[in-house]
Amino acid sequence: MKNLLRKGVPVIVSIGLLASCGDMSKKVEEKINELSNKTDELDSLVNKELDKVIALDSLINMEGEKVKKLDSLINKSSSKIDSIANEKINSLKKINN
Repeated sequence: MKNLLRKGVPVIVSIGLLASCGDMSKKVEEKINELSNKTDELDSLVNKELDKVIALDSLINMEGEKVKKLDSLINKSSSKIDSIANEKINSLKKINN
Protein backbone atom coordinates (compact mmCIF):
# COMPACT_ATOMS: atom_id res chain seq x y z
CA MET A 1 0.00 0.00 0.00
CA LYS A 2 2.82 2.42 0.89
CA ASN A 3 4.56 1.51 -2.34
CA LEU A 4 1.40 2.31 -4.27
CA LEU A 5 1.09 5.69 -2.50
CA ARG A 6 4.76 6.50 -3.19
CA LYS A 7 4.34 5.86 -6.90
CA GLY A 8 0.73 7.00 -7.24
CA VAL A 9 1.02 10.42 -5.57
CA PRO A 10 3.79 11.71 -7.90
CA VAL A 11 1.88 10.40 -10.92
CA ILE A 12 -1.32 12.15 -9.79
CA VAL A 13 0.61 15.36 -9.04
CA SER A 14 2.29 15.19 -12.46
CA ILE A 15 -1.04 14.73 -14.20
CA GLY A 16 -2.46 17.67 -12.24
CA LEU A 17 0.49 19.86 -13.17
CA LEU A 18 0.25 18.94 -16.84
CA ALA A 19 -3.48 19.65 -16.86
CA SER A 20 -3.03 23.01 -15.17
CA CYS A 21 -0.20 23.92 -17.57
CA GLY A 22 -2.51 23.11 -20.47
CA ASP A 23 -5.17 25.42 -19.00
CA MET A 24 -2.60 28.16 -18.44
CA SER A 25 -1.35 27.80 -21.99
CA LYS A 26 -4.90 28.14 -23.28
CA LYS A 27 -5.51 31.23 -21.12
CA VAL A 28 -2.24 32.80 -22.24
CA GLU A 29 -3.14 32.18 -25.87
CA GLU A 30 -6.56 33.79 -25.34
CA LYS A 31 -4.96 36.84 -23.71
CA ILE A 32 -2.46 37.11 -26.58
CA ASN A 33 -5.32 36.99 -29.10
CA GLU A 34 -7.20 39.69 -27.16
CA LEU A 35 -4.09 41.88 -27.11
CA SER A 36 -3.55 41.28 -30.81
CA ASN A 37 -7.14 42.32 -31.58
CA LYS A 38 -6.82 45.45 -29.43
CA THR A 39 -3.52 46.27 -31.13
CA ASP A 40 -5.17 45.96 -34.55
CA GLU A 41 -8.03 48.22 -33.46
CA LEU A 42 -5.59 50.78 -32.08
CA ASP A 43 -3.51 50.64 -35.26
CA SER A 44 -6.64 51.25 -37.33
CA LEU A 45 -7.62 54.20 -35.14
CA VAL A 46 -4.12 55.70 -35.36
CA ASN A 47 -4.16 55.32 -39.15
CA LYS A 48 -7.53 57.09 -39.39
CA GLU A 49 -6.31 59.96 -37.23
CA LEU A 50 -3.07 60.16 -39.21
CA ASP A 51 -5.12 60.44 -42.42
CA LYS A 52 -7.02 63.33 -40.83
CA VAL A 53 -3.75 65.05 -39.92
CA ILE A 54 -2.44 64.61 -43.47
CA ALA A 55 -5.67 66.04 -44.91
CA LEU A 56 -5.48 68.99 -42.51
CA ASP A 57 -1.83 69.58 -43.40
CA SER A 58 -2.75 69.61 -47.08
CA LEU A 59 -5.55 72.10 -46.41
CA ILE A 60 -3.18 74.33 -44.44
CA ASN A 61 -0.68 74.25 -47.32
CA MET A 62 -3.37 75.21 -49.84
CA GLU A 63 -4.57 78.07 -47.66
CA GLY A 64 -0.97 79.16 -47.15
CA GLU A 65 -0.56 79.44 -50.90
CA LYS A 66 -3.73 81.54 -51.11
CA VAL A 67 -2.39 83.85 -48.39
CA LYS A 68 0.90 84.24 -50.30
CA LYS A 69 -1.00 85.17 -53.48
CA LEU A 70 -3.15 87.68 -51.60
CA ASP A 71 -0.07 89.14 -49.93
CA SER A 72 1.60 89.54 -53.32
CA LEU A 73 -1.53 91.19 -54.72
CA ILE A 74 -1.71 93.57 -51.75
CA ASN A 75 1.97 94.48 -52.17
CA LYS A 76 1.47 95.20 -55.88
CA SER A 77 -1.64 97.29 -55.16
CA SER A 78 0.21 99.13 -52.41
CA SER A 79 3.07 99.91 -54.76
CA LYS A 80 0.66 101.22 -57.40
CA ILE A 81 -1.17 103.38 -54.86
CA ASP A 82 2.15 104.73 -53.55
CA SER A 83 3.26 105.49 -57.11
CA ILE A 84 0.00 107.31 -57.91
CA ALA A 85 0.15 109.21 -54.62
CA ASN A 86 3.77 110.24 -55.29
CA GLU A 87 2.84 111.44 -58.77
CA LYS A 88 0.01 113.55 -57.35
CA ILE A 89 2.24 114.95 -54.62
CA ASN A 90 4.90 115.83 -57.18
CA SER A 91 2.24 117.46 -59.38
CA LEU A 92 1.01 119.52 -56.40
CA LYS A 93 4.56 120.54 -55.57
CA LYS A 94 5.09 121.72 -59.16
CA ILE A 95 1.86 123.69 -59.04
CA ASN A 96 2.83 125.33 -55.74
CA ASN A 97 6.27 126.33 -57.00
